[in-house]
Amino acid sequence: MSLNFDKTFKALADGNRRKILILLKGEDLTAGEIADKFNISKPSISHHLKILKNADLVDDRREGQQIYYSLKMTVFQEIMNGFLNIFEGEDSNE
Repeated sequence: MSLNFDKTFKALADGNRRKILILLKGEDLTAGEIADKFNISKPSISHHLKILKNADLVDDRREGQQIYYSLKMTVFQEIMNGFLNIFEGEDSNE
């Protein structure tokens, strides 16, 4: 998997999307359950989920009529590794 920093940072730039990620850190949720935690429309929540999914930060799975969203921790690990690689060797005084 190749991390797309532009998509990732765009997704993380919005406070509502960060809040969705925090909610998903605790448990998998449906779009409706996520929407219940916000004071914005369900179509707006769907839009945020689409951006998070396109950035590969969340996964979805269908169970009957419901679609559950979950956090993709491997992507966050890859983001951290990417940052470490960017700054690796910056301090050559060690």
